[in-house]
Amino acid sequence: MGVPARQRGRGARALSAARSRHHLGVCTLPVPSSDPGHPRNMTINTLAKGGWYREQMTCFRKMERVIVAMQDPDMGMKMRNQRLLITVIPHAMTGRDIIDWLIQKYNISEEEALHIGGMLVKYGYIYPLKEPRSLVLRPDESPYRFQTPYFWTSTRWPASELDYAIYLAKKNIRKQGELMEYEKERYSVLHKRINHTWDFVVMQAREQLRASKQRRKADRIVLECQEQAYWLINRPPPGVHNVLDMGLERPNSFSARVTLNSDYYKNEIETSKRALGRNRVKSSICLEGFVKYSEQYLNHDPIMQGCLPSNPWISDDNAHWTMNADVVPTPTRLRVERWSFSFMELLEDPMGRREFMTYLEKEFSAENLCFWQACEDVRHGESSRIIEKVEDIYKNFLAPGAARWVNIDSKTMDKTLEGIRHPHRFVMDDAQMHIYFLMKKDSYPRYLKSDLYKNMLAKAIVPQETKKSVFPFMRRQRHSSPSPAQAATQAEDGQAKGAGQAGTNSAGGSNA
Repeated sequence: MGVPARQRGRGARALSAARSRHHLGVCTLPVPSSDPGHPRNMTINTLAKGGWYREQMTCFRKMERVIVAMQDPDMGMKMRNQRLLITVIPHAMTGRDIIDWLIQKYNISEEEALHIGGMLVKYGYIYPLKEPRSLVLRPDESPYRFQTPYFWTSTRWPASELDYAIYLAKKNIRKQGELMEYEKERYSVLHKRINHTWDFVVMQAREQLRASKQRRKADRIVLECQEQAYWLINRPPPGVHNVLDMGLERPNSFSARVTLNSDYYKNEIETSKRALGRNRVKSSICLEGFVKYSEQYLNHDPIMQGCLPSNPWISDDNAHWTMNADVVPTPTRLRVERWSFSFMELLEDPMGRREFMTYLEKEFSAENLCFWQACEDVRHGESSRIIEKVEDIYKNFLAPGAARWVNIDSKTMDKTLEGIRHPHRFVMDDAQMHIYFLMKKDSYPRYLKSDLYKNMLAKAIVPQETKKSVFPFMRRQRHSSPSPAQAATQAEDGQAKGAGQAGTNSAGGSNA
């Protein structure tokens, strides 16, 4: 049967060898591609440290939860028979089914679903049936099956050399010596290393082949693909990235060791020099800037200072939205003050951009703002009109003798004209940035000192607070209803008082 020999009975010598390996903490790793037969590269003592892919265990648990959810009888994937040439494989699914289920279950995009499904296949939780040597998820009708939990990576079964030797011997007998080149090399190395138990290896391989012939052909194919997927992960071919040889707890890979020579130390010195020369901002300066920003925007924060004339989120008064619309006859004072905080605050406000355009027209430099707005339209506009808009920008602002020609340095102009030959959404970025800094350093400071801005700030309105009933926070609280015990006590007291008043009235009437 296509499973490691550990799953079946072994001889006393094999059991003692396995126990000794377990007590010694020996963990076998995949053979590096540089020297597949070197004895030092076959066994590394890392299991005793408790560090066998410790960093990956959390990821393995998450993938196993996904696999369990996929096999749920009610909400999981619908399994069905898949035809592999002339053989019908039961309880299988296609790559397209896996991706569709992940999209529907976790509400993710197709690209993310393909990535997650590829990880499940790469780590051996799902194995292919059509191309068992390629652990890749194909988004088509290729058949796949779930790996049995015995072969899951998180079970911490170290893939021993004896199991791998039995697998190669069984494959060699079944295919009459037609192994891959790297498998032939590993087969010969293992034959030399464990020659004293080779008779047991061959006997176990023949016994498993004899038992598998008594099964149906579909079951034989499934078991062979199952076992091959397991060994492709634990003994990957040369040149293939080993998904298990990762993390901080696997420093013993000889291929990853660094030679400590003069070149290594020179490289370390150069890296340290570059790190020391890199500009860094002190935390005190960052905190000072943060405090300054908070103080500047404190009066403009509706949560900290409230909204004028009233808060539209908790009242039925929408005057705040009306006063702060995109275009109004007279803006509020807080809105005009924000224009002086930064140049981007001015450009992001439609009202401020209109007032700045009026000032630039008086300064005979309105083409700069028009060019910046046209570039913004190209960057954030429709993709189908990018070529048309780029041509209009070139004719109106960049072409020789253009009606609204902008002043751009020769280097930026050459780079922009080179990009116009193949227009795209960001072809005007360099020219737009040049004009932006030109307005920020020249026109913007003069605008803040101009009479136009001062007059706008002087006539800006300051809304007065309106006191209106708000809901539902200011409603009068109703009294809570008494408990049944209190209600019964109050009823008895009321009856006693009523009886006492009735007796007093009757006594007074008799006396009268």
